[in-house]
Amino acid sequence: MKTRITEMFGIKYPIICGAMYLVGEPKLTAAISNAGGMGNLTAGNYKSGDELRNAIRETKKLTDKPFMVGVTILPSFHITMDDHRRNLEIIAEEKVAGIEVSGTPIDKLGVQYVEMLKKAGVKMFHKVGCLKHAEHAEEAGYDGIYAAGIEEGGHPLKDDVTTMVLTPKIAEKLSIPVVTTGGIADGKSMAAALALGAEGVMMATRFMATHECQVHQNIKDEIIKRQEYDTTLICKSINLQGRAIKNKCAEDILEAEKKGANIMELAPLITGERCRTAWETGDVDVAPMMMGQSLGRIYDIKSCKEVIEGMAKEAQEQIAKISRFF
Repeated sequence: MKTRITEMFGIKYPIICGAMYLVGEPKLTAAISNAGGMGNLTAGNYKSGDELRNAIRETKKLTDKPFMVGVTILPSFHITMDDHRRNLEIIAEEKVAGIEVSGTPIDKLGVQYVEMLKKAGVKMFHKVGCLKHAEHAEEAGYDGIYAAGIEEGGHPLKDDVTTMVLTPKIAEKLSIPVVTTGGIADGKSMAAALALGAEGVMMATRFMATHECQVHQNIKDEIIKRQEYDTTLICKSINLQGRAIKNKCAEDILEAEKKGANIMELAPLITGERCRTAWETGDVDVAPMMMGQSLGRIYDIKSCKEVIEGMAKEAQEQIAKISRFF
């Protein structure tokens, strides 16, 4: 499979892992890259610059293939804008292959950070939910776009546009490559994304249901049991929209929002420490577990290699099958 994404990074398949809080760690990142895709080390997992730098170097020991670092620049209880600036400097110094940015664009932290990353050879991708933000990223000097449909887990943009509409809208207007995310879990969705004009796919929920992912087995089993209708949007009232599995914690958050709770009142329910507890203990009700509607297309737990190679094979089969119609 050859697209501008595979050529840009020198990878076998245009399949990228999305940033996942407390999940995107060296072992999973390296496993995805070693399988021919693009792993993603999540910067928000680390409390200091030294921790992030050590994680990057640990990942490099586990793989000689390229990988991303995910930087989510959204309101946080423990990560400041200065922390983000420091992380960008470390990413440039360590010459990571690429960076996934969500939320505030890099140039809003300072144009010098865009220039710094370019000089270091770090490819910059911004996750957007509308054409306007994609155009801004291209003008600011980004190397690619993640077109994030409302189906995605984590923090879909508040524009609430589906992958089916968003991907071609952006791909038709921009000259830089577009990667589709939101609802991607298998070769059929990958083939669809390519048909819509994307040159790669990004997914996260699917990689949680892999052997290499270091979350509790109960969480992986829950992913297999859940369906596409088992997610809900939380935190819309505080402009921090997130898609999470329906559970006790999500119910409590939505109930608090109905009563007009502000961000500080919601803080005990949405703190990242709840996720840490869930991933370590397997308690499926204690945290807002951010996962996408692709839950409905995940039926088993496989190795990252099996997931990636299976996706590529199925995508090729689907494209060949469709071509017979013409």
